[in-house]
Amino acid sequence: MIIYEITAAVRADLTESYEKYMRETHIPDLLETGCFNGAFFTRANEKKYRIQYHAYNQEALNEYLQTHAARLREDFAKHFPAGVEVSRENWEILPSW
Repeated sequence: MIIYEITAAVRADLTESYEKYMRETHIPDLLETGCFNGAFFTRANEKKYRIQYHAYNQEALNEYLQTHAARLREDFAKHFPAGVEVSRENWEILPSW
């Protein structure tokens, strides 16, 4: 499994609308692509968030990135043209205990 992880620093006045958009729109839309088997939406503090999407494998993540990512990122940018700084990383799951 591959974890596609997004970290977001959200301006304080946007946190409520950001959380609502992520819960009700963005995360469900991303999961509907069929490239992921689940997600975690977490918060470190009132302005820092992490979303982990669990891709079935590298091929599924590649499919998402090539086919769906541009459309979903564009929609996100329409809702939050400023005030949210996003970084992305891919993590490979190694053995777990």
